[in-house]
Order: sequence, then structure tokens, then C-alpha cells
Amino acid sequence: MYDLAEAPPNQADRELVSAAETSGRYMLGVVRRLDPEDADAGGELVGFVDFRLDWPDVGAAYVGMIMVAEALQRQGIGTQAWALLALWLSSSAGIRTVRAGVEQFNVTALKFWEAQGFALTGESNRIRVGDRFVRQLYLERQLAPG
Repeated sequence: MYDLAEAPPNQADRELVSAAETSGRYMLGVVRRLDPEDADAGGELVGFVDFRLDWPDVGAAYVGMIMVAEALQRQGIGTQAWALLALWLSSSAGIRTVRAGVEQFNVTALKFWEAQGFALTGESNRIRVGDRFVRQLYLERQLAPG
């Protein structure tokens, strides 16, 4: 999307430090079993979820990203990750409103969130990504009490 040959140097380190320093922000790995029939066979990291609780308001969560390794996209892994997160948010964290941000021209992400029941709020803002600014669109959905 940004015509980058690779991630900026130390990007992962900066994100992990930022997550650790930001109250209520979590980064969770998405792990796939190496052998679907044998839980003891181990697993491999195939993606991650970045979210923040009680932000921008108490009782709301903001999902910054659900990312799945490119070779494994379009296999339902992101949808499963969202379903598990949504269940936990509603049943254990007391979250009722979830927001997500999508860069304006990321049609794949926009369609993903809409397929999960999110709708555009009409809100947007410009955010800096590397040396450019892009328009961030916001989507939202309500969760049923768990």
C-alpha cells in the first residue's frame, strides 16, 4: 500500500514499547496450531491484534489493527481472531462499543470490518504514516452484553 520494500527499521520494537507505555493498550499474537489435531505439537505466530480498552471512552474499545501474514489471508483467520476478541471484550472486559480505524484507500480492511458488522461513523482525520499523511476513517459497532 505504501510501496515500502520492508517495514521501517525497528518498527516492531517501537510498537511494542508504545503498547507497553500506553494504558489499556494490548498486542496479542494470533497463533495457529502446527497440527490441528494435536495441541501439543506447538504453534506458529501468524498475526497479531492491537487494541485499547476504555478508549476513546469508558466502556469502548478501539481496535487499531488485526493483521494476518499475507500468505494466510482470506482463510478466515482474521475473522476468527475478531470473533474471539469480541467475545472476550463483551463478556470479560465489559465493553459495549468497539471502534476501528481504516486508512481511506485500504479497501480490503474496510470490507473486512464491514463484514464483521461495523459501519462507518462519518468521522475521519489525517494521520501520519511514515513521511506521509493519510485519511483515517472510523467504523463502529455495538456488542451484546456477554
